[in-house]
Amino acid sequence: MTRTVKIVIGGAFIVGASALGYMSYKKGQTKAVEVRTEAVEARDLVASVTASGQIQPKTKVDVSADVTGKIVRLAVKEGDMVKKGQFLLQIDPEQVTAALQRSEAGLASTRAQAAQARANLIQAQKNFERSENIKKQSPTLVSDDQLEQLRTQAEVTKAQFEAATFGVEQAVASVRDAKQALSRTTIIAPMSGKITRLNVEEGETAIMGTLNKDAATLLTISDMSVLETKVKVDETDVARISVGDSALIQIDAFPDTTFIGKVVEISNSSVTKAAASNTGDQAIDYEVRVQLLNPPSDTRPDFSATAKIVTASRTKVLSIPIIALTVRENEKLPNADTAVTVGRAQPAKEVGKRDIEGVFVVGTDNKVSFRTVKVGIAGERHFEVLEGLKAGETIVAGTYQAIRELKDGALIRTPKPEEKKTPATGKKP
Repeated sequence: MTRTVKIVIGGAFIVGASALGYMSYKKGQTKAVEVRTEAVEARDLVASVTASGQIQPKTKVDVSADVTGKIVRLAVKEGDMVKKGQFLLQIDPEQVTAALQRSEAGLASTRAQAAQARANLIQAQKNFERSENIKKQSPTLVSDDQLEQLRTQAEVTKAQFEAATFGVEQAVASVRDAKQALSRTTIIAPMSGKITRLNVEEGETAIMGTLNKDAATLLTISDMSVLETKVKVDETDVARISVGDSALIQIDAFPDTTFIGKVVEISNSSVTKAAASNTGDQAIDYEVRVQLLNPPSDTRPDFSATAKIVTASRTKVLSIPIIALTVRENEKLPNADTAVTVGRAQPAKEVGKRDIEGVFVVGTDNKVSFRTVKVGIAGERHFEVLEGLKAGETIVAGTYQAIRELKDGALIRTPKPEEKKTPATGKKP
């Protein structure tokens, strides 16, 4: 084989390899991405916030003792219905009764002292007045020193009488305080309701509530006619909730029934709790009270419940699947003035590029183009479309992986029915 023939064969081989490489490159470029598509259409949307909590009565009272003593009589048990003013229990009144008797004896003694001081005052005033009259009639019979001493003695006895009077008032207050303490040994119901918690038994010692509130609580009375669930809502969701919003409540004890409720109060201060991560961050929650409008009669306090609070609703609005909305980095702004970010139009504060939200719209040639959209409320599976799309347009609605990797101008295809795999076996039918 001549040298010229070898050169020709080598050149032909290089050209063929280049052609094959170019064809493979073009084939890779035009390979269609398999996606799921969906038409933009009108739907009814309901936006909601779901949170968990416990059932609690709107009104309840923890009854504690104001005196320390042994419980000598207990007239109720847990679960009993009581009325306001009804007798509940009796604390041993022996020590308090003795204190009352001492106070009454002290009152009698101070009253006797006050009577004596009053008599001394009257006598001193009469002596001074008699001597003063004699001095006026016969100046030589009573000296000035004697008259001054009598005046001083009258003033002293007057001060003693006033002190005795104050002593009587103090003794009266002591008796009143002792009587009140004696009345506190008898515990009566401060409100009508149900005994939902009974922490003591007859013979135990009641502790004053000012010493230890938890240990001093004797029992709890709850008004079970009005029930609420207190749920903790994340800071990102609480701004969407308003007083009066309706709610659907699921109580774990009644799994087959859904109850109706409404938001009656939203806390202004947060309930801070440690996040589950080890970063030391804090999860900020707010307490929201949801009143049950149709509570079951056999509901008990502390039942676990989940409330689905409806924050907004839309009727027949354009919508797209939540999965279809994606974010593209470093996309050019639609114009120099505004950009759509997280469903809200904001002034452009940056020059050049920034992240924007949008969807991939399918063209007639099965190629997709990224389009910026503005979304409103979020339902369970769909976003409300405010701007950027029209009814009937086709968008890429899945899968998540495909949407994440999809590029502007890419060719797409949807799987044919015979290409779909059955969920049970994962094989083609």
